[in-house]
Parts: sequence; structure tokens; C-alpha cells
Amino acid sequence: MIITLDTNILYQALNSRNGASSYILQLVRAGHFQIALSNSTFCEYEDVLTRPTSLKAFLLTKEDVTKFLRYIAFIGEKFDPYFLFRPNLKDEADNMFVELAVVSHSRYLVTSNIKDYQNSNLILDNFQLITPANFIKQWRNTNG
Repeated sequence: MIITLDTNILYQALNSRNGASSYILQLVRAGHFQIALSNSTFCEYEDVLTRPTSLKAFLLTKEDVTKFLRYIAFIGEKFDPYFLFRPNLKDEADNMFVELAVVSHSRYLVTSNIKDYQNSNLILDNFQLITPANFIKQWRNTNG
């Protein structure tokens, strides 16, 4: 199964090892599913996670975060969205995650900002929009 992760999931995973976002990355590392990755989403991850304010929040060095990003680049299933799918989201930057979810045939787009994807022209018939906690709950119900 392939899933798409909003940047906030990686941010939360680096910020706390105890939350659902961190658990999702543990499941990815264990090979339970793959994460979709595109150039634009990776650049977004890199931009947000290496900001001085992010590094301060994580209590990590830029080198630590760069190693983490290299790992994400290594394990991520690469896709090249060749079209622009614009569902008129409140945050223009979120459109790239919808594009990636569609082109990768992701089963889920995992985000903590569900509200950012609502009230748009987005019809969710290709993937399910889900919070990290609900994703883990569904995964546990399905996989024991």
C-alpha cells in the first residue's frame, strides 16, 4: 500500500517520538507500506524541516534533519506528477499533495490539517483524507 504524507506528519514525527506521526514512520521503516514522493513534495519537506525555527523545535541539527530527509528520499516511492490538479485548496502548497496522492494511487493522504482540504472542489474518490491518529486506528483494526 502507498500513502501520501503531508509535511506536518514529518514535522510532528521529528518533534515528538510518542505521537501517531512518529508511529506511522516506524511502520514505513518496518516495510508495512510505502510513502509516495515527488520532487515538489520533497522540496517542501526540506524547506519546512530545515528552517531554523523547526530545528529549534526538534532540538536537532540541520545535519540530523538532512540525514532523515536522505532516508525519506531513499525509501520513498518516486512519482512525477505530469499534470496540475488544482482543487482550489485554501493553501496552494497543499495542491501538490493531492496531485501526488492521485498520480501515486495512494490509498490515504495523511494530514493533521483536514480542514485545509475541506470546502474546495476536491472530490475524494481516489484516496481517503485521514488524520494520523485515525490512520493508525484503521491500520490496527485491519492488521491487528
